[in-house]
Amino acid sequence: MIDIDVLCVGATAYDFYFAVDRLPGSDEKTTARAFLSCGGGPAANAAVTAAGLGRSAALVGYLGRDIQGDRHLQELAQAGVDTRWIVRGDIATPTSCVWVTPDGRRSLVNYRNKDALLRPNDVDLSSVRAKVVLFDGHEPHLSASVIERASATGAKTVLDAGSFHTGTSALYDVVDYLVCSLPFAQAVTGQHDPGEALGRLSQKNNNVVITLGAEGLFWKRGPSKGRRPAFSVRSVDTTGAGDVFHGAFCAGLVSGKGWEDTLSYASAAAALSCTRLGGRTGIPGADEVDALLNRQQER
Repeated sequence: MIDIDVLCVGATAYDFYFAVDRLPGSDEKTTARAFLSCGGGPAANAAVTAAGLGRSAALVGYLGRDIQGDRHLQELAQAGVDTRWIVRGDIATPTSCVWVTPDGRRSLVNYRNKDALLRPNDVDLSSVRAKVVLFDGHEPHLSASVIERASATGAKTVLDAGSFHTGTSALYDVVDYLVCSLPFAQAVTGQHDPGEALGRLSQKNNNVVITLGAEGLFWKRGPSKGRRPAFSVRSVDTTGAGDVFHGAFCAGLVSGKGWEDTLSYASAAAALSCTRLGGRTGIPGADEVDALLNRQQER
């Protein structure tokens, strides 16, 4: 049996970043101030985050047999992520183009061929025993079988619900922890107010976190609930901050941290990821996260 702290199931991508002064208009050309290319994708970034925070991490996902897939696989291995359950194929690796403005905001276009979605028989996880399994909903066919196995083996399950789609809608009320964006919460509940949406979601899941970016987060865990602000940092690029939050959240669960300490840990990691260009290259290490938490406690 192969023991893994955090098993991440979902999307990979290869990202191309362009730092621009402003987004170009229709039929307008512009010049980027900086350029960066690297691996990405919610589940992939979460796995790299967990590994960087000292946890054993593995990724289940798809990469094409192309140069982007080769580069991404190499990055994952260098980051310490177990890549044995990544499926390679002739369909192109999913790709994203990201435009980042000086205030750290970004616009993103992603391409992913739906024929690259994995099926239960594509991956054999019978030898894997994970402490925490993270889903991002982007492998809907595979996730249903993986969550059954996770429940049977006693693994904790977490959903990264960044947006409302078939994959996330099928998992949000069956995972142990729902960690979602405000747009997801609003789409599911029909409630615009985060507090109202939180109340509705908690009727479906006992552990709910709604992330609000620079505004922090709301949470409800059984009868208890609360709100915590985001850490104050100079934002360069917010791409991947949610992915990092989820990876650090899973790492916190594995380490046995208390509930609010886990939320602080994940919030600190996500904030630090915004201080550098690139969702992958912005992922902080354990020492950076600990240092930010210590500075916060000293204030």
